[in-house]
Amino acid sequence: MKLCCSSPMIPGATLTEKAERLHEWGYEAMAVFQPYAEWDAAVHDELLTLEDRTGIRPVEFVLTDDIYGNAMADDPDLRRRCRAMYREAAEVCAELGAVTEIEFEYGAQDPLPLFEPFQQLDAAQHEAFVAFYAEMLAVVDGTDARILLEPINRYESGYLNRVEDNVRIIEEVAHPNAGLLPDLFHMSIEEADPARSLREAARHIVHVHLGDSNRLLPGHGHLDWPGIFDALTEAGYTGYLNLECSTEGDPAVSLPAAAERLRGWIRR
Repeated sequence: MKLCCSSPMIPGATLTEKAERLHEWGYEAMAVFQPYAEWDAAVHDELLTLEDRTGIRPVEFVLTDDIYGNAMADDPDLRRRCRAMYREAAEVCAELGAVTEIEFEYGAQDPLPLFEPFQQLDAAQHEAFVAFYAEMLAVVDGTDARILLEPINRYESGYLNRVEDNVRIIEEVAHPNAGLLPDLFHMSIEEADPARSLREAARHIVHVHLGDSNRLLPGHGHLDWPGIFDALTEAGYTGYLNLECSTEGDPAVSLPAAAERLRGWIRR
C-alpha cells in the first residue's frame, strides 16, 4: 500500500509546490481536487508533468465547484453542467491513468435523515444512475483510468450510503474501468463493521480514502485502524491510501507524523 494526500490539505501555491512538500514528508502520490474556476491549460500541463518533475504521482483527479454533486439533479441545466465537468475530469484521468469518483448526489441534506437511513433508489432513479455511470465509463474505456463509486454518508447524500449498495451497481455495470472507493470517514457512520465491509467488497476496491470517525487524521478518532489495515491486507489491497481529512494544525508537523503512523500500520 502506498501513501497519498489530498491537495487541499497541503500548503503551496501550485501543484508543484504541494508535490515537493509531499515528497519531502514521505508520500508517494497526490489526489488533486482542482477548483474548476482555476483549471486552465497551464495547470493541465503542470499536472501531466508532475510525476517526472517531483516524484509524486497524481493518482486521483476531481474538478471541484458549486455544481459538484448535481449529476442527477432535477434542474436540467445544473445536471448538464455538472456532468460536463465530471466528463472533463474523466478525460484528464484517461490521460493520467488516474481515478475519479461519482455519487448519486453530494451535499448537505435538508431535512437531515435522522431516523430514515439507507433510502433506496426507486426503479427510475436506479436506471438513470446506471445509465449515467455507463456514460462516464465510456469516456475512459480502453485506458488505465477508473471511474469509481464512493459511498457517502446519509448527511451528505440521500442514497447509496453503504458499501453494499454501491457494489450492486458496480456489479451490474460489469465494466473493467468501474470500481469502489471506500472512504473510512463515511464508513464510520454507515457501516456496522468497517473492516468486515472492506473484506466483503475486497475484489471491487480500487482506491481508499482515509479519515477517522471525526474526520481528523487516522488515529485521532475511534476507528479501529489496526483492524482496518488487517482487512485491507487480507483483501490483497496494494493501491493508494489517500488522506482526505483535517490536517489538525500545521501540516508540516502533522502530515509527516501521519505518514509514519500509516507506515507502521502497513508494516503490521
